[in-house]
Amino acid sequence: MKFIPHQYQDYATKRILDTPYIALLLEMGLGKTVSTLTAMDLLLNDYFDAGRVLVIAPLRVAEDTWAREIEKWDHLQHLRISKVLGSATARRKALKAEADIYVINRENVEWLVSEYGSQWPFDTVVIDELSSFKNPQAKRFKALRRVRPMMKRVIGLTGTPAPNSLMDLWAPMYLIDQGERLGKTITGYRDRYFTPGSRSGHVVYEWKAKQEAEGRVYEAISDIAVSMKAEDWLELPERIDRTVQMPLSPKAQEQYKKLEKELLLPFLDADVVASTAAVLSNKLLQMASGAVYDEDKGVKQIHNAKLDALEDVIEAANGNPVMVFYNFKHSLSRIQERFPQARILRKGKDGNEDIRAWNNDEIPLLLLHPKSAGHGLNLQESSCRTVVWFDQIWSLEEDQQANARVHRQGVRHNIVVIRLVAEGTMDEEAVEALERKASGQDALMEAVKARIERMKGHE
Repeated sequence: MKFIPHQYQDYATKRILDTPYIALLLEMGLGKTVSTLTAMDLLLNDYFDAGRVLVIAPLRVAEDTWAREIEKWDHLQHLRISKVLGSATARRKALKAEADIYVINRENVEWLVSEYGSQWPFDTVVIDELSSFKNPQAKRFKALRRVRPMMKRVIGLTGTPAPNSLMDLWAPMYLIDQGERLGKTITGYRDRYFTPGSRSGHVVYEWKAKQEAEGRVYEAISDIAVSMKAEDWLELPERIDRTVQMPLSPKAQEQYKKLEKELLLPFLDADVVASTAAVLSNKLLQMASGAVYDEDKGVKQIHNAKLDALEDVIEAANGNPVMVFYNFKHSLSRIQERFPQARILRKGKDGNEDIRAWNNDEIPLLLLHPKSAGHGLNLQESSCRTVVWFDQIWSLEEDQQANARVHRQGVRHNIVVIRLVAEGTMDEEAVEALERKASGQDALMEAVKARIERMKGHE
């Protein structure tokens, strides 16, 4: 296919060429991959300003997306790609292959750094989904930090630079400019832009951004960050969001309330910390979806309201494919049991075949987990008009990325995003938080505390 770049793609490519280290903060659907590959081709073959290029990406993206983009566009098809995936033996073989671009999944970054040590060979590194390096304590960040001085060019790609809070921005930006703009340490960054929030003794559980911190931070990185919103550039077909409220039967409602009470009673007069709130919320959301694990890891059924609602949605789709996001294993198994035609996205080459089959309307019902399908997958070429969230989640980043698998450049029709919400359950708080564009620990803790307070009122 002949590549005729949009204005914003042309601009992004030129910025990569002009800026040795840069963060492309482009929202989903703006063609970050093809813009980056176009720049890499020029740097390798016209400007001779890149020698060996490494792309670090989520596993599925490393397996499929980069190679698929090269095959798709006429001007890129001469680029040789080597996938550094699989066993250690397979990875070493891929590293020895003659190629222009080497692609590795982010879980193997630590291995790659230890493999080369001070002989790091990649002068140009692309970090696809830069925000996944937001934890400065993570091994993948520490490994990349060690070899960062040996890189001549770094390109970071993400649509969500600070997925949960401004605190998430320091580590990714350090990998871009080695701390030049936001400081050499997370402590210094924290002291400059944040104040301590809730704490227990000397341990601070949350940091609150100072007034005008966001503006100051983005001003500090403005010369090495290209930020674009899809809504400013793309005329996409409409995305329609619908919440389908399902009243539970009196028996299921009673069972939910009983289990919720058992879970929350121990915390009526106790402080709820983030880790506890996450566990409690997880249990409540499971129950809202119709089942929960008991002490023996067995599945305790509560209701089938969401399965019945999903059946109605599939029928209303009139034969068009339906994409369903689930968050719990028991939800997956219950959906598969009710709908034998459902398929999950497999790993490796099988997964690439699944993507092809989905885009050719050969899969009627595709079941995806938001964590494994959130980044980089191009699933917009099918006739799918309906996306269903069977289980509700707290992560705004995962929600946005997952929905953008089909509502992105290339889609030819409106997309309806349906959230199945069990009335009177934690589902309602999770969806309300996403609608407010709140996410993460703060929203989760607020919701759990609110349910505890409500229980106190009924005591």
